[in-house]
Amino acid sequence: MKVLWIVSFRPIGKSKSNDFFQSMFVESVKSLDSDVCFSLTQFNEKNVKKFIKEKKIKNFYKNISKKKLPPGKKYSNKLMLANALDQFIEKGKFDYLVFSTADILVPNNLIKELKKINIKNYCGFVFPNTQVINGQLKNTFWPYFGIDLIIFKIDKKKAKEFRKIIKFYNQYDWGVIENFYIAVCEVLKLKKINLYKKMKVIKFENDFGSFSEDRSWQINSWKENQKYFIQFLNKYKLSKLYAYGSYYYLLYKIFNFKDLNFSLFLSYLIFYPYNLLKKLIYYFK
Repeated sequence: MKVLWIVSFRPIGKSKSNDFFQSMFVESVKSLDSDVCFSLTQFNEKNVKKFIKEKKIKNFYKNISKKKLPPGKKYSNKLMLANALDQFIEKGKFDYLVFSTADILVPNNLIKELKKINIKNYCGFVFPNTQVINGQLKNTFWPYFGIDLIIFKIDKKKAKEFRKIIKFYNQYDWGVIENFYIAVCEVLKLKKINLYKKMKVIKFENDFGSFSEDRSWQINSWKENQKYFIQFLNKYKLSKLYAYGSYYYLLYKIFNFKDLNFSLFLSYLIFYPYNLLKKLIYYFK
């Protein structure tokens, strides 16, 4: 099986913990029983070329200068995706197009489970992640925000449709990524499958402080990307709740009884009655 894997690495040598997480991520991907090629789009991040050479990573590498981004922006997931779709269509026959962050451990049974899915075109993902905070593994069912592993099983015809529709979308820095990918499934008419009961994704807590990315930066980034995202939703006549409904709408859109097990049921139970009630109480205080 051939896999094109979309990812971008943070600067190497700026945070020891982040370097360690990225190294573990690469090793977890390399251990998969598959021919994986990374689609690497970098934005002047230091020492990444040296890192991928040392790791002997098979890759398509492209660097985009930060000068070509809007002022103050660090990276763009839209540009990463655009490059990957070009590569998927033009540079060989790939079975899967995968997007992930570089701060996770990829489940070693990923390819084995994907091979069992007898559907021509679909989108698989894992929600919720299993979070590691301050070196401690948290419980596996708590619904932490984030879908950090998304797998597209698409043919080249669908990939060309995908490439066409992202012309009407922009994204810079943090936020809206998984909202966009799930919305794309609706445009491309892809079945959505939560693989959570088959595997777990270990997610490490990012060292945001080393990269000057505090909560305020995240919120501002999300709000800017929300505006781009709404333009995309309007273009394809999709619900604006993708942009306004937070994870309450997103989890509704990915819900499927067939994907449920006891832990995932707990996640939904916590996210809706518990979290929503807390939010309402806070709002009316």
